Amino acid sequence: MERDQLTGEAFVRVVGRRVRPALGEPPSAEAQAAHASLLQYRTCVPKGVFIYRSHEEMQADRLRWTVEAMVARARHG
Repeated sequence: MERDQLTGEAFVRVVGRRVRPALGEPPSAEAQAAHASLLQYRTCVPKGVFIYRSHEEMQADRLRWTVEAMVARARHG
C-alpha cells in the first residue's frame, strides 16, 4: 500500500508513472506552460443561471454557444 504524503490517503494500487513534485517546490516550466494554455480557453457561454423547459432547449443553446466558440477561434486562431 502506498500512502499519499499530502493527504495521508492510502492507495492499494497506483497506475502510471506521474510523480507529484515535492511540497513547496515551484512547478516546472512545462507545467507552467500547460497551466497558461488553459487560461486561453473560453466557452463563450454567457454568465448566469439558465432555466429551460426542456432538454432540447438547453441542447440548442449549448450547440449554438459551441459553434460560436469554434467560429471565433477559427477567425482569431
